[in-house]
Amino acid sequence: MLDSHHHLWRYDPEQYPWIPPESALAQDYLIPELVANTDAAGVTGTVAVQARQSLEESDWLLSLSDESDRIQGVVGWVPLAHEKVGEHLERLSHHRKFKAVRHVVQDEPDDNFILGDDFNRGIGMLRDYGLVYDILIFQKHLPPTIEFVDKHPNQLFVIDHIAKPVIHNGRIEEDWKRGMAALAEREHVTAVKISGMVTEVTDDKLDETTLKNYLYETLELFGPRRICFGTDWPVCLLRIDCYKDWADSVRSYVAELSENEQSAILTDTCKAAYRL
Repeated sequence: MLDSHHHLWRYDPEQYPWIPPESALAQDYLIPELVANTDAAGVTGTVAVQARQSLEESDWLLSLSDESDRIQGVVGWVPLAHEKVGEHLERLSHHRKFKAVRHVVQDEPDDNFILGDDFNRGIGMLRDYGLVYDILIFQKHLPPTIEFVDKHPNQLFVIDHIAKPVIHNGRIEEDWKRGMAALAEREHVTAVKISGMVTEVTDDKLDETTLKNYLYETLELFGPRRICFGTDWPVCLLRIDCYKDWADSVRSYVAELSENEQSAILTDTCKAAYRL
């Protein structure tokens, strides 16, 4: 089982202003914690994803990946809109575990940020370095995201957190389903991560049936070979008790599928999407 999406950090309130001091996230989450949690959950490899928008973050995650074989790939950050982004891509791409780039589009004040000229110029360079682009958006960003991926038909994309639908227990959001159906038609959208869902639930309690239904809606649209398991640990701890809980939930959701379909979702898609 491969975890396609988790974070690591040495907590500093200035570096992570989005984490309140009283939060369960306001502590260090480093390799010892990662290894202990993945061991408990039966996860044998991971992809570490940026949590700060700095080149320092990319270098730091790669240095951690050098220390631990548990981390098989890194999704880092580069200043995509900067005129010298190519220099950073050239340097970072020499590291064998640097697999993809991500920008926190969901936090940009402009809902159409993803269509910006300078940003797209940087995106257009990723393919030259064999890099995937991870798309981090909210459901409301799906319309411009469809236009965005159409601008780059030869670039490979991965959707984080099933595009963060507004999850209400007992129903599936039609706007989300419509947008995801359009993305599923684009074959260069190679993977969707079953991750980051618990923190999008608007109700006080999580409903396992609703979460499972979102997985199966995604499965119907994309098929098992374009879906991969991820935890979004430690952010997921805002709504669940431990890493293993989400791993066990996803295992239970896919238990009725064939062995090949389970293998695709739990391991193979992640390995293929990031060339692990």
